[in-house]
Amino acid sequence: MPRSVLITGCSSGIGHALARAFAAHGDRVIATARRLSSLESLSPQCQTVALDVTSETSRAALLEQLAEKGIRHIDILINNAGISAMGPVIELPAEQLRGQFETNVVAPVLLTQALFPLLQQSQRPLVVNIGSVSGVPTTPFAGAYCASKAALHSLSDALRMELAPFGVQVITVQPGAIQSSFGDSAASGIEAWLGAHSRYAGIRDGIMARAQASQVNATAADDFAAALLTELNTDQPKALIRIGKGSRSMPAVARLLPSELTRTLLSRKFSLNRLPGIH
Repeated sequence: MPRSVLITGCSSGIGHALARAFAAHGDRVIATARRLSSLESLSPQCQTVALDVTSETSRAALLEQLAEKGIRHIDILINNAGISAMGPVIELPAEQLRGQFETNVVAPVLLTQALFPLLQQSQRPLVVNIGSVSGVPTTPFAGAYCASKAALHSLSDALRMELAPFGVQVITVQPGAIQSSFGDSAASGIEAWLGAHSRYAGIRDGIMARAQASQVNATAADDFAAALLTELNTDQPKALIRIGKGSRSMPAVARLLPSELTRTLLSRKFSLNRLPGIH
């Protein structure tokens, strides 16, 4: 029987691939993104709805549109929408820091709250939160992003326990490196505010390398989507799912290596050892 699957952040990358994968499987997909025009390529096979996950007004409008479309239940909610505020934490603009947590942490929880009555109407409801392997080992110049994903992982753990009595299963997905526009978006964001006055101007290349790190030998988004669809179609999906390049090796390395050695290796990888007084 076709399921009703609502996915956020479907304009590109993982969200776009997931929308196509679930639609091809025969599910009823509600694909969302901030700009409806960015979903045009999905409109033949998906129902598309404009949604700014950080806006209470937009979330309320989503509920109204679902009712108008006759959607009385949601079987799978995939909280995928996210942004990355890259750069040194000490210089990160306040609005970017707030926006990072508002989009990646607060919004998934508030959307889950808003859709909970519809999830309860499903016979087998799933809430799937797309975290990141970056939320396991923290890396320089991605501190805000890493922290936001770590926070989402913790909230998912809490929701998993709290919603179990109501029959709602909460799943955390920690992708590794997945092909998308993520790196370019992160790099352009840094370009907008990291100037010659920065304490880190001398290692700009290291900062940009971190911004683009997720796109080095990355797993194709379609392959990721196919693998996740397979996992979610099992009778008992795992509570934690890791898919993509580095999704298993990075947490293992972070767990096994001494923390001081990990910091030294990451500092060298992203050029921090080139700053004066850093060795």
